[in-house]
Amino acid sequence: MAKSREVEKPNKAFGWAARDSSGVLSPFSFSRRATGAKDVRFKVIYCGVCHSDLHAVKNDWGTSTYPLIPGHEIVGEVTEVGSKVQKFKVGDKVGVGGMVGACHSCDNCANNLENYCSKMILTYGVKYYDGTITYGGYSDTMVSDEHFVIHIPDNLPLDVSAPLLCAGITVYSPLRFYGLDKPGMHVGVVGLGGLGHVAVKFAKAMGVKVTVISTSPNKKKEALEHLGADSFLVSKDRDQMQAAEGTLDGIIDTVSAQHPLLPLIGLLKTQGKLVVVGAPEKPLELPVLPLLMGRKLLGGSCAGGMKETQEMIDFAAKHNIIADIEIIPIDYVNTAMERLVKTDVRYRFVIDIGNTLKSSS
Repeated sequence: MAKSREVEKPNKAFGWAARDSSGVLSPFSFSRRATGAKDVRFKVIYCGVCHSDLHAVKNDWGTSTYPLIPGHEIVGEVTEVGSKVQKFKVGDKVGVGGMVGACHSCDNCANNLENYCSKMILTYGVKYYDGTITYGGYSDTMVSDEHFVIHIPDNLPLDVSAPLLCAGITVYSPLRFYGLDKPGMHVGVVGLGGLGHVAVKFAKAMGVKVTVISTSPNKKKEALEHLGADSFLVSKDRDQMQAAEGTLDGIIDTVSAQHPLLPLIGLLKTQGKLVVVGAPEKPLELPVLPLLMGRKLLGGSCAGGMKETQEMIDFAAKHNIIADIEIIPIDYVNTAMERLVKTDVRYRFVIDIGNTLKSSS
């Protein structure tokens, strides 16, 4: 086994980057920072493709810095640890999700909510403490402060666990925080994509009755027979929606496209909770009166802190919860992005970095 050691110079690395807002990714050589005393360096084996990667490479949010290497569902094997690292050793299976830094001193950080820290540092495309720009997981190696590294249990395969570091924690956290994790509850999941399909799996593992709500009638068989949902509603079918009014304790809304909230609010019981985790580009219309008349709650949630993310991964390992994925080689990533625009994936692309990313040098 390799010895743990510290590196004085930055390490050469290789990945695929977007050079401009055309969104086209191509091979790119760069440097990862030296492994500091509290850093973990690992070989990237798989990296999930999140819809936010697509927005970032195309600068849809107007905040992208190029060259940009996306990827924040990163898993691999530790190759090196700093002298003060306590939680990891060489050879461990690990992962990094959406963040690699935070202030560690605010109320959010003190309460294990680093994801809401105002100084939170994203895994790619922003300035790190040393002034360099962070690069994501479409690359051969990753370095992160151990605080932001997740231990992947041995019984959880790396490829199907990668999307859990974003999609998984994004739905697990609101189920827990909003109390929609109690056995016997009835929860709706809107949208059956990368987020929705794992939301169904987590909710079922918590003992919750699950209804999938979708605009696509052809997803009914998938929802009921493959994912184990208890029932299915076509949101465009007024008769179905009216028949189900007042039946749900809560709803996890994963849809990032424009859609009406009124029919969803109508599905809630008195004091029911509609939790939005999708991020539509334009504001949604909010009908207030139905909230008042049922003392209903509209809330939101964004990813999760490091403690909760580790809890989520451990829960997934215990209950055999994995993402449904399509593994792709790195040179297919531009085609995958095009398919992502069309939602032509079931349900998450995962890049086989370890076997297909080869340095041109």
